[in-house]
Amino acid sequence: MNIYFCGMIGSGKTTLGKLLARETGRAFHDLDQEMDRRLGYSFHRLIQERGWLAFRELEYAICKDFARLDDAIVCLGGGTVRYQWNMDVLRGTGLFILLTADLDEIIRRVRHADRPRVNPGTSLAQDVRTIWNESRDKYFAAADVVYPTDHKSIEHCLSELKRIIRKR
Repeated sequence: MNIYFCGMIGSGKTTLGKLLARETGRAFHDLDQEMDRRLGYSFHRLIQERGWLAFRELEYAICKDFARLDDAIVCLGGGTVRYQWNMDVLRGTGLFILLTADLDEIIRRVRHADRPRVNPGTSLAQDVRTIWNESRDKYFAAADVVYPTDHKSIEHCLSELKRIIRKR
């Protein structure tokens, strides 16, 4: 059984995923990093040059490969679970843990990130709020477990996440 971390940008997926993989001896995979590896350059450039559709097509191909893994910790992209075709290939292959945080906390965490906007012409804060308001139900529908990461230390999160995984 894989462990899939999903959630908004800045929710803690990669940070917690890497540490949890190290502590549990599981393989670690990160969708954004895998995308960059396959492209040979940043996925930001892919979006600039070919658009979001090309990004989503590559994301889907990577999700199909992730579905073949076993006993791995996988950090999905911030928007991966918003697309049903990704959920169709991943569902049944692992436990989905939705990492959440207050939107102001998420915006604070990513305020220096140079990320392509899903909603062009918006500020980072506006983009994050719009995505959450439009897709909140999809994130919760994907989740087997919802885990809030705000106002907790990384060590506390790791301890609780290990306990959650052991129960499954």
